[in-house]
Amino acid sequence: MLRITDQIAIEEWELTEQFTRASGPGGQNVNKVSTAVELRFEAARSPNLPDPVKRRLRRLAGQRWTKEGALVITVQETRSQARNREIARERLAELIGRATVAPKKRRPTRPTKGSVERRLKAKKVRGEVKRLRGDAGD
Repeated sequence: MLRITDQIAIEEWELTEQFTRASGPGGQNVNKVSTAVELRFEAARSPNLPDPVKRRLRRLAGQRWTKEGALVITVQETRSQARNREIARERLAELIGRATVAPKKRRPTRPTKGSVERRLKAKKVRGEVKRLRGDAGD
């Protein structure tokens, strides 16, 4: 079980892992050992995630979200399969954790009376400067 918050925990059956050969450094090891991990989480069908969290997770996931509603995280950073698995699970937990935080509602504000007056005064001063640049022989 992957615990995200006190209320949200991902069960093992919701996660599938697939191992492939990684690219990059590793010498002969990279040619014969499948160390890269592709962690797949069926987020859209998960009974443990509330709907608002699913919507925010979909927006945060971007291209990692599939048409079927799965979240796919691929890691091939280290030469160790076990460490790549840990990194993938940490990234999934971090992403879901970010999705649990609801964004603050934006309250539209009005400029203060003083700021409006200062802006208008500055515009008048600037306009006067430009007006005075006119022909000297008026």
